Amino acid sequence: MTEPPAQTLTDRVSEQIRRKIVTGEIAPGQRLSEAALAESLDISRNTLREVFRTLTKEGLLTHEPNRGVSVAAPSIASIIDIYRVRRLIECQALAQAYPRHPAKKHLRAAVDTALRCRDAGDWQGVGTANMEFHMAVVELADSERLNVMFSHLLAELRLAFGLLNDPEFLHAPYVDMNVKIVELFEAGKLPEAAATLGEYLVHSERIVLAVYARRISSH
Repeated sequence: MTEPPAQTLTDRVSEQIRRKIVTGEIAPGQRLSEAALAESLDISRNTLREVFRTLTKEGLLTHEPNRGVSVAAPSIASIIDIYRVRRLIECQALAQAYPRHPAKKHLRAAVDTALRCRDAGDWQGVGTANMEFHMAVVELADSERLNVMFSHLLAELRLAFGLLNDPEFLHAPYVDMNVKIVELFEAGKLPEAAATLGEYLVHSERIVLAVYARRISSH
């Protein structure tokens, strides 16, 4: 098995900022101060500019002349595309998984965290646990390339969720669905788990697009 290439500083910092997007720490439309961010991350401005270029290519940041860098807000076309890719990757990963795959523990831990956050009324935490759940689904495919690609996709999706600004409405219906999917998986019912996930993703896309369309028409 070949070792993955060592991460460069740019890669590491890009991952840190991606993580802040996925956990909802950085919101869509937020302006990013080069000076403040370089200082807080303890890196040079040149390195940070390289990071900004990387994340702009991924569609997570936008750069406007004289306005600087801000966090992107995905378009409706991007959201449709993200869900199309999710259905292709996640449902296949679940249907063809090895039932004793180590990611099974990651799946269970993610739903347990979501349940705890729901009980505490921490809907931002529920959203983050939900992202972890879907990341664990993709880990079942045993592909480092897919894991990397999917982490970028989830960051973009979290921006769409952040723009809608109603984490309880967005995430509440899916806590119990995630539990059901994990229970089916643990029972070895892989086709049923994948079919349930497919229905869930169609439902989720419909809700996100409906709220997004309303938000755009009201602006």
